[in-house]
Amino acid sequence: MREIRVEDAVGQILCHDITQIVRGVVKDAKFRKGHVITAEDIPELLKLGKENIFVWENDETKFHENDAADILRDVCMGENLIATDVKEGKIELKATVDGVFHVDADRLNEINSIGEICIATTANKIPVRKNKSVAGMRVIPLVIDKTKMERVKKIAGDAPLMKIMPYKKFKVGLVVTGSEIFHERIQDTFTPVIEAKLKTFGLAVDWRRLSDDSKGMTREKISELLNLGAEMILCTGGMSVDPDDRTPAAIASVADDVVTYGVPVLPGAMFMLAYKNNVPIMGLPGCVMFCSKTVFDLILPRVVTGEILSSTDFSTLGVGGLL
Repeated sequence: MREIRVEDAVGQILCHDITQIVRGVVKDAKFRKGHVITAEDIPELLKLGKENIFVWENDETKFHENDAADILRDVCMGENLIATDVKEGKIELKATVDGVFHVDADRLNEINSIGEICIATTANKIPVRKNKSVAGMRVIPLVIDKTKMERVKKIAGDAPLMKIMPYKKFKVGLVVTGSEIFHERIQDTFTPVIEAKLKTFGLAVDWRRLSDDSKGMTREKISELLNLGAEMILCTGGMSVDPDDRTPAAIASVADDVVTYGVPVLPGAMFMLAYKNNVPIMGLPGCVMFCSKTVFDLILPRVVTGEILSSTDFSTLGVGGLL
């Protein structure tokens, strides 16, 4: 890359895009990388404030920003993502399906720490819609040492840094607990809330069962739904630490693995997740019924992708967990 006076640039190859910005009218490249400069271009370049210009000279030790962006795309783009064309040295990744965005934050942070590299993403493990931009990437200078890009590839390894996990279809069973509902003393207002949240992901309540507050009956209803083929079970009510709230004990008595009972999220601290033969069983605290956003809204999208969650997935929710 060599800097020369614009007036001396006729016949030279432009090595970067030159952007024209007119407030409220246009912000786009007036001249593209690779353009061969003509005499007619000189007045236009001067209007853009370019008295000197950089033209391309091959340097085997460096990558042009566009070529470096291609490398960043290749290490980042995983399943259900598509890349835009490079523009002014930048590439974006977009979702090709509705689902949950995943990025390996440790590897991404290590790559960004190399210096002169920018990979920016939307928040990790959140729902995204098809065609949404989830990441953008570029290098900061116009050219970058090839050694830095080799470090990028070494850190990234063979697995892409990013992917979208698409939503799956689940047969859902619902156990509504509470003697007041079981004996029809009050109306069940929890079920409509659950139905509305499931509908967002194209799901519905396939089976609904009522239970009193006893551990035995709640366990029986959960087991019945498992035998019917439920692939996800939601239990509402009886989730607090009061002695007569026995839903957590009922869930634990059925499950193979209790991932968590209690999470660092408000509202929703009394949430429970367990698995029986990889079928998720969730205990939903009362706040899910009357708060617009709770831990259930953080966890449900991930469960609907088929992700098997661990205790670490919950213990790390505290930062940002005040909803």
